Amino acid sequence: MFKVPENYRIKNKGVHWLESDSSFGNNGAFKIPLSGRTIAFAIASDGEGWEHVSVSCRVDNKKDRTPTWAEMCKIKSMFWDDEDCVIQYHPQKSSYVNNHKHTLHLWRPIGVELPKPKTILVGIV
Repeated sequence: MFKVPENYRIKNKGVHWLESDSSFGNNGAFKIPLSGRTIAFAIASDGEGWEHVSVSCRVDNKKDRTPTWAEMCKIKSMFWDDEDCVIQYHPQKSSYVNNHKHTLHLWRPIGVELPKPKTILVGIV
């Protein structure tokens, strides 16, 4: 189930162009402390048939960087349940859109079961 971490929602006017409150549902911007001096900025939405979270990281409030696998796992667990499968796309080159070079995206179609490979094709359980 898609959900948002309300306690990290950016609500203050002027802090982010997507500031919101709980009346926006699963849509808005979130500032999430990760580890040490790293903050994740996430933008969540659930429109057009997709649940979506974009994530970028900032260190010491000044240096942007791409999130790590572990950081994306933490974000995934904050926005979806443990048994929900979400994906990161690597689209064809002609469809690339890159508005922020340090942002990764998590996606899940609404009402559609994602195909998944058998676990043996990934590795030994």
